[in-house]
Amino acid sequence: GDSVLKKPLAIGVEDYKKIVNKPYYYVDKTLLIKELLDKGGTVSLFTRPRRFGKTLALSMLKTYFEDEIDEKGNKIDNSHYFNGMKIVEAGEKYRRHMGQYSVISLSLKSAKQPNYQMAYRCLQDEIVRAYEKHLYILNSDILLPASRERYLAIMEYRAQDADYATALKFLSDCLKKYHEQNVIILLDEYDVPLENAYFNGFYDEMIAFIRSLFESALKTNDSLEFAVITGCLRISRESIFTGLNNLEVISVLDENYAEYFGFTQAEVEEMLHFYGIEEKKEEIKRWYDGYLFGDMEVYNPWSVINYVKAAVTNRKTFPRPYWSNTSSNSIIRELVESADAGAKKEIESLIGGGTITKPVHEDITYGDIHESQDNLWNFLFFTGYLKMTGQSFEVDTIYLDLTIPNEEVRYIYRNTIREWFDKKIKLTDMTPMYEAMLGGDSDAFGDLIKRYLRESISYYDTREAYYHGFLTGLLSALRDYEILSNRESGNGRPDILLKPYDEQKPAIIIEIKVADKLSSMGIQCDEALKQIEDREYAAGLLDEGYENILKYGICFCKKSCMVKKAEN
Repeated sequence: GDSVLKKPLAIGVEDYKKIVNKPYYYVDKTLLIKELLDKGGTVSLFTRPRRFGKTLALSMLKTYFEDEIDEKGNKIDNSHYFNGMKIVEAGEKYRRHMGQYSVISLSLKSAKQPNYQMAYRCLQDEIVRAYEKHLYILNSDILLPASRERYLAIMEYRAQDADYATALKFLSDCLKKYHEQNVIILLDEYDVPLENAYFNGFYDEMIAFIRSLFESALKTNDSLEFAVITGCLRISRESIFTGLNNLEVISVLDENYAEYFGFTQAEVEEMLHFYGIEEKKEEIKRWYDGYLFGDMEVYNPWSVINYVKAAVTNRKTFPRPYWSNTSSNSIIRELVESADAGAKKEIESLIGGGTITKPVHEDITYGDIHESQDNLWNFLFFTGYLKMTGQSFEVDTIYLDLTIPNEEVRYIYRNTIREWFDKKIKLTDMTPMYEAMLGGDSDAFGDLIKRYLRESISYYDTREAYYHGFLTGLLSALRDYEILSNRESGNGRPDILLKPYDEQKPAIIIEIKVADKLSSMGIQCDEALKQIEDREYAAGLLDEGYENILKYGICFCKKSCMVKKAEN
């Protein structure tokens, strides 16, 4: 196949017009329009994991519905952006809504700021931008003088705080007056300012402002046709959506709208076919598939696009965890760092492909995350780090069977655990273990390894590599020694070699074995020692003039460890 991209892939382009204009490869999600019109709900809140196409979806809705007007008051026609799209084939019933509404669209993600003043200013900026977009209103004589003055004051940052809190409601009233048609409101990433405010300690102020903003715009707004809100999490109803009886929450548990965020199996196959890389089908599935929205199987769209782009350029490309680079994996870090013995076992079981069962609560607030381990699991589910494989009901609680969705997310867990463990070792005084090892006390050496092993969270992807990395990690703080770690064993070098800079100190040779059952650990230790002799691992050290050489055979079995020393 030729390596020239037939159509470029839009990575990080969230503007619908740009994608269609370029033209980038676009996975047609326009039937979302049909479903919204069919449902006719007034406020839909979509909660989906990060980078699952929420922003692009809102941009597409805006392009479709907007009766766009330039500063001179002339209408701009957007209909050509939908040529050949599925919504156009869906019929006149839907086509007649095209370009019929004024649209207020706001993204709240810029409000991720260190303090309330800055976050509030960013929200003001976003409101002002919406006002500037509809400047043509001021050039007509539709607004009464007082309204005109209020509009200008908001736009020039001289209005009262209360005016900004009700700014969306006021703007929609002005627009309705001008267009004689109800308004559509689109709010993207509504939970970013709240999550950020929670972690930075100004949650109460932020929630008060956002509640006023939303309530006035969504609850008592006669000028509203419908609204769509997106975010990663549902912040409990009491806090923002108080008394919003027209709210429909569509989370990853819902069957409705399931296929509009993320790519379906058919869409991925079509993309692989288009770029001529069908042979990647299994690999892409193992790495990036595995989400269930309702009963629809969904791929992570961000990772798929990144991977396809890499694979078209280089057929031999390896899958990589693209999604983790975009995320704050802080929730997993939190789970790992706060894990008690039970949770550690559950994390180990998940990484090994197992399933855990947890109660689900859909309306968690950020304040609740830390209340219990269960809430953290919930959080991981709704943010895409776990997927549901089944559910059951007991009394008044829903229980979900949860598992890790795919290789990409499994990689994120393993990495987080590795970082956590490395950090933990740095804070631990390893002197007793080093003294036992350098003093030839194999029992004490083994007991200490075992203790650290039991405190850690193990994952057995390839077991030898795991234990090898684990032991190298324990030894990393050893002073005055060069640590030679041979991960590709079999070229006549031991697994781990410790060479002292001072040749009076002992040099150390370690050979690692992994046993399937506890009873065979002793035999395996002997095997390791025999290997050190048979392959003459000490020869090189003797040549270099090291006289004192300690040889250890170490065998691991699950969370246990045995150490034997060669009798010279």
